[in-house]
Amino acid sequence: MTSCPPKLHSLADLRELQRSMATALMSPLTRDDALRASFKDSAQALIQPRAKLDSFDRLEIYARQYWFRLLDCLYDDYPGLRALLGERRFHQLSRAYLAAHPSESWTMRNLGRHLEAFIREQPKLTGTKQRIAIDVARFEWAQVLAFDEAALKPLNIDKLLGSDPATFTLKLQPHVSLLALDHAIDDWFIAVRNTEHVSRSETSNARIESRALTKTKRVPLPKLQKLWLVVHRSGTDIYFKRLDREAWLLLHSLSEGKTLLTAIESALADATFDRDWSAQVREWFQSWAALGWFTH
Repeated sequence: MTSCPPKLHSLADLRELQRSMATALMSPLTRDDALRASFKDSAQALIQPRAKLDSFDRLEIYARQYWFRLLDCLYDDYPGLRALLGERRFHQLSRAYLAAHPSESWTMRNLGRHLEAFIREQPKLTGTKQRIAIDVARFEWAQVLAFDEAALKPLNIDKLLGSDPATFTLKLQPHVSLLALDHAIDDWFIAVRNTEHVSRSETSNARIESRALTKTKRVPLPKLQKLWLVVHRSGTDIYFKRLDREAWLLLHSLSEGKTLLTAIESALADATFDRDWSAQVREWFQSWAALGWFTH
């Protein structure tokens, strides 16, 4: 830990005090949710003692509340991952993840942005369910983005008329995520949410271990199935929609900045001839434009 000045004589001293306090609060807790003993000596310089609490005890309270808030955020944002792994294993994953990827943003919404990569890097934390956990983490992170990202002015479909598809490009709304998954996560997620009968207001905000666990019927694991999915927002509600493989590939190519012509050719490169693809593509664009997925 950096040294903390006993008195503040300058802005430099204030910055040093802030760094020392942040180090104490943001250092991972012990397995017993206690502040590490290495901060005992510096606690008195950071915070004044009180009649019933010494400096270290007071500092520990603040550190716990900081870490419990981070854990609570992951608890809220990843109900599917909790259901998949179970409360205890999810808590272990959350603690290990936060130790490796502490909060670096002013907004809590970014807390889980590295979770998918972390699950890939640490297979022991999810065991035999790693592949499913990766899909669930991706799906739930897409919901975070769908809820929080901007909804820009939608593009009028009439703007496409007369445009040269060889040069024309389209941009997807920031809140739209395209997911290629290996499991039927959407149906499974709905089943999981339907089994939740205890509201978050009825559970403890202090310790994950002391939460009242919901006794509900266990939902079978999601079946292995290639899935092309869009997660998006309409108004204030989050939706997910299955797409044909060709439709998903078309949108994915557009999201990478490819021209309309290139995107269509790439999406239909392996398509069969059992459909009128010209009519199908028009129908897709009418539907996507009505949903407001495109922006200028």
